[in-house]
Amino acid sequence: MAIERISAETGLAWLRDMPLVELMARADAVRWELHPRAEVTYVLDTNPNYTNVCTENCTFCSFYRPVGSKEGYVHSPEEVASRVARAYAQGATTVLLQGGHNPDLPLDYYLALIDAIQASTPKMHLHLFSPSEITQIAKVAGETVDQILQRFWERGVKTMPGGGAEILTDRVRRKVSPKKLSADGWINVMRSAHRVGMSTSATMMYGHLEENEDIIEHLVRLRELQDETGGFYAFIPWSFKRGASPLSQLVKTDALPSFYLRILAISRLMLDNILHIQASWFGEGIRAGQLGLYSGADDFGGILIEENVLSQAQHKVAITRPALLNAIREAGFTPVQRTTGYEVVQGTPLVNIVHPEAAVETFQRTPGPQQVVSQEEERANA
Repeated sequence: MAIERISAETGLAWLRDMPLVELMARADAVRWELHPRAEVTYVLDTNPNYTNVCTENCTFCSFYRPVGSKEGYVHSPEEVASRVARAYAQGATTVLLQGGHNPDLPLDYYLALIDAIQASTPKMHLHLFSPSEITQIAKVAGETVDQILQRFWERGVKTMPGGGAEILTDRVRRKVSPKKLSADGWINVMRSAHRVGMSTSATMMYGHLEENEDIIEHLVRLRELQDETGGFYAFIPWSFKRGASPLSQLVKTDALPSFYLRILAISRLMLDNILHIQASWFGEGIRAGQLGLYSGADDFGGILIEENVLSQAQHKVAITRPALLNAIREAGFTPVQRTTGYEVVQGTPLVNIVHPEAAVETFQRTPGPQQVVSQEEERANA
């Protein structure tokens, strides 16, 4: 099957109007064309934060503390390295390290962070600093983004997380993160990272003040940059977690799980040039994550040994490795542990098999997408 490129107009119509079962089936077919094995990957990672002090005041964030807050913290490079070492001892292969935009942290602090982690756990993969953090580091250091990225690359940082994308339209960003990078700014940092040699993920946070048109524009912008650079290895969408954030005063309800499946499906269909789509058990729950594996996703995300940002938004979930493996198997797939770069760590040898039918009975018993006709009916039934 040749994978057809979907126009923005078609993508918008499908996102808005196509029955969810049909949309999922189309995305699932593309997933099997790209990944013709009944396997789902996962990663063991840890996500410590080095500081919660931030000047950006994003309305969706419950994690940050302003400069001067008694609740603000900065962990020393040695403390961060110690946390990473503990996670490594538990099996983690990747450290996803992010923090607030702290104007008091010089470039030397970030270089010391990298050095300390590498000294304590030289085999741990470094997946560090989102585009907005890179811009903040460059601003404080008086250097260009390209110079900072080159420094980090030479120190062993080979991949970069795609956080801070939120929605890549300035109409929305002016409402949810007006002090943060513009949509063009985020894209430009990613372009620079890819040019240096880094591979990166891409993300989207939906379920707040965006419209369907904004979602499609976000996907198109990612697709266009991927056509140019080829640097994105995965796309990870998640819904806004209300918690106690200022934005929760405007957004009174959480996004429906059925809309998450719609987002995954249209992402798989639109992002024909990004190889992996991640279904997030952590962000959306185990059942939605399992159903996401039939909505175009081929990856189940990570077993986070440490996580602080979403937990501050009163979204506290955890899973053991056996439970995660069981969830993947229950959905009809073989779990395969991967690295950040999607290299196999351990698991059943890769073999070509047909679409798993073992999961069909499981999901026929599950209320969900077969009951939903269109996005309008989803809202009416909420």
